[in-house]
Amino acid sequence: MLSVTFKASTRLRFASTAGHSLRSAVGLRQFHGSLKSQEHYLNADEKASTFSCPYHSTSLTFEKVALNPANEKAVLVDFYADWCNPCKMISPLLKKLTSDETVKTGSGRSLDLVTVDTDSEFDLAKKYKVRALPTVIAFKDGQKVDQFVGALNEDGIRQFIAKL
Repeated sequence: MLSVTFKASTRLRFASTAGHSLRSAVGLRQFHGSLKSQEHYLNADEKASTFSCPYHSTSLTFEKVALNPANEKAVLVDFYADWCNPCKMISPLLKKLTSDETVKTGSGRSLDLVTVDTDSEFDLAKKYKVRALPTVIAFKDGQKVDQFVGALNEDGIRQFIAKL
């Protein structure tokens, strides 16, 4: 587990008893974050050659999957960050829907999912003008066709997929 400490305020709170910790005396808060589940992120570049779903993207993986005009599937690209709470809500829904073979686009295509960590792939996020998180961009035949910004519920995502 990663642990990061931030100073919550600039003024000091003084402890009235010796039993208080230094943390409470100086007004520090501690935030914990854990690494995202790794089961579908391992060997992402190897998966890119077989087009299995989903992919954790590097720029190379993104190009192999989302921008490949030979890919017969529609590709949803989930731009996220580990610190983004709406991203944590929408990512499992995207994974669930894209791994379900019965979920198809309006044109009958199956789906692939590519996840892009905007903190580590800043240039890719900048290239696609990602200004808020989560941003989901849909690609068909290697071309960007649609996108949505913000957390949608499962029905909203299904409607978005049906429009593709």
